[in-house]
Amino acid sequence: MSFLPRPSRRNQRRLTRGMQVLLVGIVAFGLLFGQPKAITNGTIALVITFVPALLRRSYDLPLDPWLALWITLAVFLHTLGSAGLYAQLDWWDSITHAMSASLVAAVGYTFARAVDLHNDDIFIPRRFFFVYLLVVVLAFGVVWELFEFGLDVAANATGLDMPVSQHGLDDTVRDLMFNSLGAILVAVFGQAHLSGVAELIRERVLMGP
Repeated sequence: MSFLPRPSRRNQRRLTRGMQVLLVGIVAFGLLFGQPKAITNGTIALVITFVPALLRRSYDLPLDPWLALWITLAVFLHTLGSAGLYAQLDWWDSITHAMSASLVAAVGYTFARAVDLHNDDIFIPRRFFFVYLLVVVLAFGVVWELFEFGLDVAANATGLDMPVSQHGLDDTVRDLMFNSLGAILVAVFGQAHLSGVAELIRERVLMGP
């Protein structure tokens, strides 16, 4: 992601605040019109958007502006989908799966790299990280699809409207394909950018004050 123009922290905060305001609006819409998916997904997404600020205040771990926007945008797009775009736009689900998978890959790489840097007894070859990211994302994707299947079973048994659901085998396979795409993008373009974050985590979290 280093080839993209980097937003200033001020612009990043403005964009984040704008998405947070829209998320509050989605939650309010859900409350007013009895839309449980909008309420649940909007609330969870809103909480996640505060994670970068929490890391900065609690661990003195300032995230790169792109990473902070990345986190916020991923949950924001998913919430828009659950509010109606999933039903209206077939490709919206694919975008959100690729975005979410790229976040999972980024988190998996960052912490594995931080442990690699922190412990001299552990050495992870750089080329291995490509395979590692794919395995982590695919495993997470399978667990997520099983989670959605479980929610479908619970919805059929209770009649409740669940925040996420499956839409058949074709949808599951497509989801896993776009999960892989998100992992590949991080493996190819994200490692150099995320190495600095891994070093910060090693210094501020693993090594302590």
